[in-house]
Amino acid sequence: MFGYYLTLAMRSFRQHRVLTVLIVLSIAVGIGTSMTVLTVLHVLSGDPIPAKSARLFHVQLDPEPADGFVPGIEPMDLLTRVDAEALLRQKRGLRQALMAGGSGMVGAEGGVQRPLRVAMRHASADFFPMFDTPFRHGGAWGAEEDENRARVAVIGRQLNERLFGGADSTGRSVRVDGHDLTIVGVLDDWDPRPAFHDLGTGRYGANDQVFLPFSSARDLALEHRGPMHCFGREIVNARTAHNVPCAWIQYWVELQDPAQAQAYRAYLDAYSEQQRSAGRFERPANTRLRDVMQWLDYKRIVPGDVQLQVWLALGFLVVCLVNTVGLLLAKFLRRRNEIGVRRALGASRADIFRQCLVEVGIIGVAGGALGLLLALAGLWLVRQRPAAYADMAHLDLPMLLLTFALALLTSLLAGLLPAWQAMQIPPALQLKSQ
Repeated sequence: MFGYYLTLAMRSFRQHRVLTVLIVLSIAVGIGTSMTVLTVLHVLSGDPIPAKSARLFHVQLDPEPADGFVPGIEPMDLLTRVDAEALLRQKRGLRQALMAGGSGMVGAEGGVQRPLRVAMRHASADFFPMFDTPFRHGGAWGAEEDENRARVAVIGRQLNERLFGGADSTGRSVRVDGHDLTIVGVLDDWDPRPAFHDLGTGRYGANDQVFLPFSSARDLALEHRGPMHCFGREIVNARTAHNVPCAWIQYWVELQDPAQAQAYRAYLDAYSEQQRSAGRFERPANTRLRDVMQWLDYKRIVPGDVQLQVWLALGFLVVCLVNTVGLLLAKFLRRRNEIGVRRALGASRADIFRQCLVEVGIIGVAGGALGLLLALAGLWLVRQRPAAYADMAHLDLPMLLLTFALALLTSLLAGLLPAWQAMQIPPALQLKSQ
């Protein structure tokens, strides 16, 4: 029976070419516009580390003065150095890492490139296994190097190619702001998007190229890059010093399961109360522990203009849907005589309804194919924008399948009313007119 309906649909397309083309274009424009912005939303709101996102948690404490405190107020995103180093020493998680952004001039003796300024990451040793960073050569430093303030570094693949022509540079030296560091590892491409581990230094495409122990970076007084919030008494010494009331350090912990996460949250509350008793904290325990996706949702990682575009595109799709309903009504009602004859020859109302929906489904697939081309063109235009996330706008397999599913669903929804109207056509009047 489906083959028969398909034959009738092809005949209808030939008889009403203009209307068919208009319906396909209406569906395609709506689908193309919607899928362009939905794809951008999809890539921006995706999980940057799906294998571990539920086990990695961002830590927040509240060391600010009591003035302005309201129960439930959000604490700062960052930790002070004294708190971050205290939590790191106590090691209450499977892994824990403190980190901060940095930048500086980097070169290498005997390298093929003169010194250049690059983004850096000052971190503790667990940073690499916690975030599953891939290595091309060598490996990470360990906790012993952290404690001994070792002059070691891990560099990125891009920097390795520029300084050493892509050769294995482990064991060689890299000069950072005039200080020689021994390279212990070379990372392969690692650039999570969004850069959930430190949104303050760039949400998309942070692309750090030098990683070194946090302790070594402080000994060498390397440049800090990223947000910093100072509070309390007047700051008279370096803002990155150990006991200065300035929050500027990201702190992440890896926990095994929800029970351990609950226990860790209780530990943070106990730590806050302990610091309050010691006179460092003035506010009651006000802590937060969010996993990766909760953290991204809290930080509203998707730009507001993208969210607005999604609603506008969906509204435009509804307009196209209404327009398609009108065109289908006109198309089916033009075929009153044909439908009336089929009814007179024994076709039931359900047969007419199914025939119309098959025809609409074929139109939907055609509209989806054309809409896919329009979406690809729209994503190409997005990639030409100067936005930091522009180069992420690519259609993946799930969105490709969604394109056709949305086109088919949209066309079938648009075809329900016209198909219902078509099956109400009585055969008697059409026979009398013949």
